[in-house]
Amino acid sequence: MFRLYDTRTRQAEAIVPARRGELRMYSCGPTVYRAAHVGNLRTFLLADLIRRTAERRRLTVIVGQNITDVGHLADDLEPDPGGEDKVLAQARAEGVTAGQLARRHEDGFRADCAALNIRPPDFSPRASESIGLMTEMIAKLIETGHAYATPGGSVYFDARSFPGYGELSGNRLGALRPGHRSGGEIDGQKRFHADWALWKGARPGRELTWPAPWGTGFPGWHTECSAMSLHYLGDVIDVHTGGIDLRFPHHEDERAQSDAITGHEVVRHWVHGEHVLFEGRKMAKSAGNVVLLGDVTDRGLDPLALRLALLEHRYRQQLNLTWDTIQAADKTLRRWRQRMADWARSPSKPMSAPYVSDITAGFDDDLDTPAALRRLRELEQDDAVAPGSKFETFAHVDRLLGLDLASDVGRPAAPWPLPDGAGDLLAARAAARRGRDFAAADRLRDALAAIGVTVADTPAGQEWTVRPGR
Repeated sequence: MFRLYDTRTRQAEAIVPARRGELRMYSCGPTVYRAAHVGNLRTFLLADLIRRTAERRRLTVIVGQNITDVGHLADDLEPDPGGEDKVLAQARAEGVTAGQLARRHEDGFRADCAALNIRPPDFSPRASESIGLMTEMIAKLIETGHAYATPGGSVYFDARSFPGYGELSGNRLGALRPGHRSGGEIDGQKRFHADWALWKGARPGRELTWPAPWGTGFPGWHTECSAMSLHYLGDVIDVHTGGIDLRFPHHEDERAQSDAITGHEVVRHWVHGEHVLFEGRKMAKSAGNVVLLGDVTDRGLDPLALRLALLEHRYRQQLNLTWDTIQAADKTLRRWRQRMADWARSPSKPMSAPYVSDITAGFDDDLDTPAALRRLRELEQDDAVAPGSKFETFAHVDRLLGLDLASDVGRPAAPWPLPDGAGDLLAARAAARRGRDFAAADRLRDALAAIGVTVADTPAGQEWTVRPGR
């Protein structure tokens, strides 16, 4: 069975589904007030990699992923329960309705995921269409003594009623400072400073509100995921994914709510992806370095080059993404596709069992995708493996990688093919470099240049370009 690092237990755990042959996974979805940037997309790639790894183990994977289109405040710990909703604020700034804004960014998110070969979830409920599920859950939490209503129409979760609070994030109730994100100001409606709103009473005239037994208002962000995950996936969820920034307070509060209402641990494994920097800095609108998938394709780069660049680093390591790394990934992707097209012309041979075993073992070992890619590069350069075997092996492991490596098979050749004899010279030069005969490699480089082929040495091996007209 494969292993994943569990944030709660702080160690890699074997993933053994609660239901025989079926893995249930919930992934925190986007808040659709803006386009998802490349760092956000890394988190959704994480869930896709888990899904593909589980499916290789012949598990049926059922995925739920919410769409947050209400209730996510600009500061979800602020003392004012009627604070600014991110969707409403952005809709007002753009002069559109909240619904128009949310649907536009929801559609854009789905398009980005499709371009990255991230498979869609089985269930994708919108928060705004799931209010009944949330009010029903809140009523049960009040009934069981885990929540309380206030005269202002809000409902708060009683944090002290859940003894396991803090196991996920390490933030214990006794150590949390009152008003630490609000300059010391504390919501007077709370019985305890660390309690959080399940339902927020709304001021008159506020958009996106619904009637509830406690008063007109809207759900808390944390409420949404508990209610929707329990409804669509049941009260035992094998894996819950999200970005590391959601660990606290979102997932800590979500865990408390779900476990309190069921009386047992709902999520068996919590898996979080780390942050992405771009050119060494945190992506922020104020810094002007927010990179979208559209920015990648606008540069003429394949969107799956971003997927490959993300696979070059383990999901739980912070990643510094740069344009150079994405461009390098684009070159590698195009080279592999051309190699696949070339290998496809050779007689088919069985897959290389050692390479398949090593590459899949990398995925099984807490998604060690860098190790898997290193072995794939070694296979590319291994002259002892027949071309037909390389093709079958690459095609097989691409079910895990999701890079469409066979997409050039059967397509017309590139407009500037290698000149006659260049292939033999390139093979001879590669052999000379492996034998550390660098003088011979330099002579072969000059011979290639004379017939219009420019060669560059990279960590992945030699790469070449052909001058037009040759």
